[in-house]
Amino acid sequence: MNATGRLNGRYGSNEKKMKNENEIQPVKERVKEIKQSFRLLMNGVTAQSMRDKGVDYHINWGASLPHLREMAAEYQPDHTLALELWKENVRECKILATMLMPKEEFTLDLALQWTEQTQTQEVAEIAAMNLYQHLPYAMKLALTLVGKADSMARLHGFTIFARLFAKGQQPEATRHRQEFLKQAIEALQNDNIALRHSAWNAVSHFAEIDNLCYTEAKNALKSIKMEDWL
Repeated sequence: MNATGRLNGRYGSNEKKMKNENEIQPVKERVKEIKQSFRLLMNGVTAQSMRDKGVDYHINWGASLPHLREMAAEYQPDHTLALELWKENVRECKILATMLMPKEEFTLDLALQWTEQTQTQEVAEIAAMNLYQHLPYAMKLALTLVGKADSMARLHGFTIFARLFAKGQQPEATRHRQEFLKQAIEALQNDNIALRHSAWNAVSHFAEIDNLCYTEAKNALKSIKMEDWL
């Protein structure tokens, strides 16, 4: 490439960067306005209660879910806005992001990225409720997550499974049902209480789908002498 070509390429790259920055700036301003509005929803008692229970965020205004849903209703689903909100290490921003992310624009790779970046059980459960369970690849996402070594990733997976099973959905392939039960049995013996609870919740909903699922769950639980729990 000659000098003129390199120069044009550099200018073109800078123009594209400036265009992207100009497009994102209004979104950043909107995020700033949203963050400022959290002060009106502040609930110090709730925030302190969360801290006392070990649920700690960088910033936590203690806003209730109904109030956050009302706030989300003022906006159209917006991929860019949701991404910018998710970047903020603020409880309410994370939750709003799960409410505003358009499901059709939320890829599997991005879903895995968000689950990796989630540090609290609360956000994991809310994300599963607002977003993950409604994705066309939700079953695949859940199966991928329960097979990971990280406890938070596995908690995500079982939470998604529980919501899918509660709606009567189940893995179509026998091997996938067996893999779910295998991972659930392992989780039920884990020292992590939250993980055990999420796994049991998923298993109990799975067993309620139909007689076959009930029998498969019952047989799997026999290996850890928990079959009488169903």
